[in-house]
Amino acid sequence: MSQKYVYSFKEGDGKNKRLLGGKGAGLCEMTQIGLNVPPGFVISTDACLAYLDSGQSELPAGLMDDVKKHMAELEVATGKKFGDPKNPLLVSVRSGSALSMPGMMDTILNLGLNSSTLHGLVAQTNNERFAYDANRRFIQLYGKIAMGISDEYFDEILDAVKVRTGAISDVDLTTEDLKEVSELFLNVVEEQTFRPFPENVYDQLDIAIKAVFNSWMGKRAVDYRREFNITPDKANGTAVNIVTMVFGNMGNDSGTGVGFTRDPATGENVMFGEYLVNAQGEDVVAGIRTPKPIQAMAEEMPGLYRQLEDLRDKLEKHYREIQDFEFTIERGTAL
Repeated sequence: MSQKYVYSFKEGDGKNKRLLGGKGAGLCEMTQIGLNVPPGFVISTDACLAYLDSGQSELPAGLMDDVKKHMAELEVATGKKFGDPKNPLLVSVRSGSALSMPGMMDTILNLGLNSSTLHGLVAQTNNERFAYDANRRFIQLYGKIAMGISDEYFDEILDAVKVRTGAISDVDLTTEDLKEVSELFLNVVEEQTFRPFPENVYDQLDIAIKAVFNSWMGKRAVDYRREFNITPDKANGTAVNIVTMVFGNMGNDSGTGVGFTRDPATGENVMFGEYLVNAQGEDVVAGIRTPKPIQAMAEEMPGLYRQLEDLRDKLEKHYREIQDFEFTIERGTAL
């Protein structure tokens, strides 16, 4: 029997961080206690080690076949289809080792976009600006992480368009601005890699999984493990979490944030954190916009704040200690 490398959130052992990574184990456990977690699955740290040990730059035999089976399950769960030009399923590809290594490894959002699915996303959401915003983000993240292109090439273009149009921040860019940025970003990819941006969504996924595995041995991650004495017996390899995308940048009823179930400095029983309206996760930590304290949500989005309070209560009841969490709000629903 071939080794099992892939675990759905519904079946993975939430206690086994060494196999599933801290993020993957947490997503499995939260799914199984009934929290509103987007459907997904985990590729184990064993798969990472097998890939790195092979020296062949190829994923373990049969892994992508198993990934495709789990993607089919996501299609059933969401009613969307990966690569479908009419009703596309998009996913994030996220790293996660047994011990937290914040910012040291890589994540790709909005994977599954191409020239066909982009138009499907417009029709699916009836929000052209959102779709092109998601697209330019995907091209830059994928270009940087999976294709090794420096951020500066993309940032120079975005900054130039903002100066020319008088946009103060990204949210001030119009649909036409974002269309232009997307086209210019695709040109950057071809100029820097001498090949076009990949259109086949399973090629995108294969390359992204390898990129996340490779980030385990990236300089940032190696230096971090050395600095904090993270030895192989503590954490060995990164898992890859494939998660159905939910979008915080779909308008003013959407957003994203990070928080703690209590004040981490004092232990006071109040939520602590920050959020942004009409944003995706990286915006909160990128420094391009100033997040709001999470208490402001009680006034701005009272219904959503109550959803987060319910989430906090469930997390602390289950784990019996203070928890940190990330959340996305898509069209009025917190996930």
